Amino acid sequence: MGIPAVAWSQAIPAAQQTIDVFGLQLQESAIIITGSLTIVVLIGLSAFFSSSEIAMFSLPAHRIEALVEDGRRGARTLKGLKDDPHRLLITILVGNNLVNIAMSSIATGILALATGSQGQAVLLSTFGITAIVLLFGESAPKSYAVENSESWSLRIARPLKMAEYVLLPLIVLFDYLTRIVNKVTGGRSAIEESYVTREEIREMIETGEREGVLDEEEREMLQRTLRFNNTIAKEVMTPRLDMDAISTDASVDEAIEQCIHSGHARIPVYEGSLDNVIGVVNIRDLVRDRNYGEAGGDGLELEDLIQPTLHVPESKNVDDLLTEMRKERLHMVIVIDEFGTTEGLVTMEDLTEEIVGEILEGGEEEPIEYEGDDTVVVKGEVNIEEVNEALDIDIPEGEEFETIAGFIFNLAGRLVEEGEVIDYDGVEIAVEAVENTRIMKARVTRTDAYDPDDTPDEEDVEADADEAQPE
Repeated sequence: MGIPAVAWSQAIPAAQQTIDVFGLQLQESAIIITGSLTIVVLIGLSAFFSSSEIAMFSLPAHRIEALVEDGRRGARTLKGLKDDPHRLLITILVGNNLVNIAMSSIATGILALATGSQGQAVLLSTFGITAIVLLFGESAPKSYAVENSESWSLRIARPLKMAEYVLLPLIVLFDYLTRIVNKVTGGRSAIEESYVTREEIREMIETGEREGVLDEEEREMLQRTLRFNNTIAKEVMTPRLDMDAISTDASVDEAIEQCIHSGHARIPVYEGSLDNVIGVVNIRDLVRDRNYGEAGGDGLELEDLIQPTLHVPESKNVDDLLTEMRKERLHMVIVIDEFGTTEGLVTMEDLTEEIVGEILEGGEEEPIEYEGDDTVVVKGEVNIEEVNEALDIDIPEGEEFETIAGFIFNLAGRLVEEGEVIDYDGVEIAVEAVENTRIMKARVTRTDAYDPDDTPDEEDVEADADEAQPE
């Protein structure tokens, strides 16, 4: 009578026991050693995929273009991966999850053999593998990738592309399923959304100034650049009342005199009225053709020297306007309202000033003069946003006005006189100078009563206009 199988297996030393694995009889010790080595390899793969995610998605697009132009090894593969960020993220997530799940399963099996208890094996595997993955598969690799995102991205680009080929069936499946789930739940299909927002960029700029990396002028220029795309022509134009223009009936000499008196190299030319601007003349062309023309200036008409210009709506985005002016090689455009009436003009200098700041000429005054930390004297044409930034306040803009003069008129609900003082929720506005009906200068003071958390929005400005009484 033979020995029972259970008794026989117990009689054999643990190291000599064999286990059937997919039809193969393997010794338990060999399984443990092989499994342990496999776990080490899987930890390395987990670190690879985790660091890939951080390195790939923290590398800015402009650096990738520069790397391709420099001919760096792996740069073209890197660019190809980044061109489809959704597919790239799915590849990394599928690879990382497969590796981590496989690691946990193998660890559980090995511990079950070593301890002889499945419960203990599951418990030890759960906490042990979690600790190992967090330390060696997540924390350390991601820290390294953050510090070396560019060099690491170049190194892993080709291995990551190979992983995409190996895992292609799973990647295609989960890519498809992800898009379906996003449609059902109303989420975005582009789950690779940028890590940096415009607001975060603004905060980084302010932090850079506080840390001494940027000076105040650099910080202001960068902030103006971010605002540029949200600015419209009406906000930067020279208003109609300040326009210097000349009629087509004028002579060349009169046009030259107008340019000299106004201090402008170019002035608009209108036919009949200012609402019918037909072009622009340049003092350089006027002087050249009058003094050095073929006929010596005899019979030269102003209309012969008019250069065409554009008429743009007051709601035109200045970013698009700058592109159009550069394309057409124009230095001046006319701004019109919805009825075709001339509202003002925009020059290339106006657009440049939106980025680099005010460019003053001769005896021209500063648009904003500081009188302490809480008081500024501003020209009436200064934009409300600039006043808010100067005093760290929150005066709202309305649909019909963008300047401090427009705000005062809207708040008072009537024409104001020089010397009047209006209070708006802790902000004191004193009218310093008035010319005819125009507010030329105002003193704005942030008083102790100002509460930044209690500032009404722009819809309340008109409601407060009837209640605002001058002192």
